[in-house]
Parts: sequence; structure tokens; C-alpha cells
Amino acid sequence: MRSYTICLIRHGLTAGNMEGRYIGSTDLPLCSEGEKLLQQQKDEHPYPQVDMCYSSPMLRCLQTAKILYPELTPQIVTDFREIDFGDWENKTAAQLAEEDPNFMAWMEGGKQVTPPGGEDSGWCMQRTCAAFEHVVDGMLRSEIHRAALILHGGSMMSILATYGLPKAKFYDWMTQPGCGYCMRITPAIWMRSMVAEVYETIPPRKLETKEEQTERMVLDVAREAADHAYGTEDKKPEEEKDS
Repeated sequence: MRSYTICLIRHGLTAGNMEGRYIGSTDLPLCSEGEKLLQQQKDEHPYPQVDMCYSSPMLRCLQTAKILYPELTPQIVTDFREIDFGDWENKTAAQLAEEDPNFMAWMEGGKQVTPPGGEDSGWCMQRTCAAFEHVVDGMLRSEIHRAALILHGGSMMSILATYGLPKAKFYDWMTQPGCGYCMRITPAIWMRSMVAEVYETIPPRKLETKEEQTERMVLDVAREAADHAYGTEDKKPEEEKDS
């Protein structure tokens, strides 16, 4: 029985990424630097060939899909959209720390906090995972064996933390804009256990330069800090800013 490949790819850089703002429901486009970096990554490391492209409805994801897979018309999956940060939208952590004491409680992970006027993170994870299961079911029924999902960082981490093997915590799946992971769906295993092998990164792993080792160490520190801020693995993780 043939397996199915799903490539989860995070959208390119936006101005919100570069400014450290919490951008969820705000429909920001890619910034010019983000477009250039995506094209550069595509030239240096061709993205996996796929037969179907699924995308969040948000502009930054649709623009990413057009750059990476111009020959495909992305199928929009509404529930792959980013979390709504409500009153916290378009603000930095420094601003929110001064304006809203609930933000610090959210950061410290001591209690469940929903951004004022925003979306509960647990519900966001549930709708994202339900949408992913629907996509997988459609691929199995239609025998679409290779697909790309253009997503937000938080959406990717929700899917990988829920279904990915080897098992890892939510923030262990953090990745850079334009990067991602390839999952292998084996129908019999999926039907029985709803898990999938994460077998490769996008771009593929390679020997690290000293600069890349430093970047990875910085990312590891960020993951450790995020785990500390958002609680232990038995707590529901919060979404990544402008993910």
C-alpha cells in the first residue's frame, strides 16, 4: 500500500515578524524581504514536488503558495487560519506587558488566559487539527499522494505535536519562515492510531556552518524559554506570535 506525503510549510516573513508584533487575524501580506527570501530558498533548495496545495486563507500564506507552487491553485482551508489575538493584535510584548496584566499571566503560563476579544488557544488547536484530519481523509479518498500545506507557525506546531512521530512537545516543532517538515502517512497506521512519521525537514538537513550552529543554539534557547513561559507539556500550549 502506497504512503502519502504531506509537506507542512510555514509562510514567509511579514513586517509583523520583523517587528516582533502579535499578528493573528490581521491579514498582513509578505514583506519585500520575505518574498526575496522565499525565492532565494526555492532557488537554493527546491521545495518538494506535490500534486496539491492546501493553504490558510490568509494573504501571507496564499502569497507564499504562489511563490513556491505557481503552477498549482491552492485549495483554501478556512480553519487553517491563524489565531485571533483580539485586543493584543498588532502589539509587541513590551507594549502588552505595560497595558494588560493578563498578558504577563499568559506569558508565565500560570493560568489559562484568552486574549480580550480573541480566540481561545485550545479551540484554535482543535479546529486546526480537525481541518488537518479532513485534508488527510480527502487525500486518502482521492488518492492524492503528495500535498503541501502552507500554514502559520502555530498551526504547524499544533499538527506536528498532535500527530507527528517521533513525539515532541509543541515548541520543539518551531521553525523559521519558509521552512517546515515532511510527514509520511501510512493509511493502515493512520486509520488505527492517527499518527504520521516526520521524516525530513524543509529544506533538507545538511552539515551546519558555525553561523548555523549559532542560529540553532539561539532557537533552542527560544524553545526552552517558551516551554518555561507557556507551561509544561501537559498544559495546552499557546500560539506563536505572528506565526
